[in-house]
Amino acid sequence: MDDFSRFIIAWQLCQSMKAEDVKNTLDMAITETGVEHVQVVQRPRLLSDNGACFISHELKKYLETHEIRHVRTKVYHPMTQGKIEHYHRSMKNLILLDNYYAPAELTERIREWVEYYNHQRYHEAIDNVTPADKYYGRDGMTLKKRGKVRQETMKLRRELNRLAMLESLPNGVS
Repeated sequence: MDDFSRFIIAWQLCQSMKAEDVKNTLDMAITETGVEHVQVVQRPRLLSDNGACFISHELKKYLETHEIRHVRTKVYHPMTQGKIEHYHRSMKNLILLDNYYAPAELTERIREWVEYYNHQRYHEAIDNVTPADKYYGRDGMTLKKRGKVRQETMKLRRELNRLAMLESLPNGVS
């Protein structure tokens, strides 16, 4: 998850939570963002809890190789991971409503959820735009378009209210 926009960059369904699984997911995110092929002002950081896969030497070497700084949360302080924890809770609230008889079914349902989450679900914390709008820099344009729609709506409401008021007046009074 991109911390700034809440955009889900990469994910995978794993049977375990090993350092290799984390590395594979990070490889997917690196490929998706292209961060290895461009000059960036601030290198990516990985914010994680202190699970066994995140404190392994294998992952530490991987992160050093890719120049990714690792920030781990304080023990017994899950609020630091609030954004991703809230995302997981929202996803589970929907995913757990159904039964899945094969991993492929669950994977497909998660893919649909991520697509919805990134491109359709508005987030109050990021000005009620979608994570995709924020991630791709379209949030300003989206908010400007909404502002115009709001102005037109208010103008129409004022005109309708004025006409309703005129119709309610007795004949001959204006």
